[in-house]
Amino acid sequence: MSRTAEAIEEGLSIASAAARLAVRNHILVEAIANDARYDYDRVAIFARDTLLALADEQEDAAATVRRQRKAAWGKYSDSHGTHDYRDRDTRNLRRRQRQYVGVSKELRRRAGDPEAVRELVEQARDAAWGDVEANLQRRLTVEGMRAENDPDYGTMREARMQALRLVDLPRLRAHRRRLDQAERELAEADLDPA
Repeated sequence: MSRTAEAIEEGLSIASAAARLAVRNHILVEAIANDARYDYDRVAIFARDTLLALADEQEDAAATVRRQRKAAWGKYSDSHGTHDYRDRDTRNLRRRQRQYVGVSKELRRRAGDPEAVRELVEQARDAAWGDVEANLQRRLTVEGMRAENDPDYGTMREARMQALRLVDLPRLRAHRRRLDQAERELAEADLDPA
């Protein structure tokens, strides 16, 4: 496999991971924040749009590298920084441009392939469910924990008691004062003949 093909495969791997993460987050936000039911068709549209947006990014990167390569052509002086390219860099810049274009083409192909979109959505859905499952497991473990099963119970007891004294009880007193004040104001308003 050529260096360009290897770089394209690596770029696709990174882009696929980014797409999976974006789709997974979309599924979670829709379910948690928007209380929406899972709808494959809506998620597939989002997945396709995500792949196309990533392809656009790769095309933009290819255009940037192309401009850098053209600007570097014929410059033989020493460079003054990381992105101050010279003629000797044009070969690498041309290879980088081909890599970006290759990744973009493959992302567009995948966006147009219903089976590739389905696979992306299923992987993202499985990852989202894994997150929900792990969160529920942690929560059940913490909320279902009894003192005799918690190895840190003794060491954390003092911290919990201090938090109760310094945070929870003052907050409860302040809340009680607000309720008492509201009740007094309501009673005064009822007594006011105006």
